[in-house]
Amino acid sequence: MSSYKDLLAQREQLDKQIKEVIAREKADGIAKAKLIIEQYGLSASDLFSRKAGVKGAGGKVAPKYRNPSTGETWTGRGKAPKWIEGKDRSGYLI
Repeated sequence: MSSYKDLLAQREQLDKQIKEVIAREKADGIAKAKLIIEQYGLSASDLFSRKAGVKGAGGKVAPKYRNPSTGETWTGRGKAPKWIEGKDRSGYLI
């Protein structure tokens, strides 16, 4: 039966082997990808184009409310501004 120290040494050796194999396979994958990119004349936009209609996180949102006295707007998301806080919002709709 193996001792605790023996098992730790085996784990270190396996971790090292895993890292080496990952690095080698990653390099092989990159080489294959480069070959295909060159073969077909692909560009970054061909590979990483965004699909139409898909919005990224943090996109702009159109304002939903407007303060008639200052023209300040609010999207209706997050904490309400003081000028609309606690009031009927229907009068401020855009």
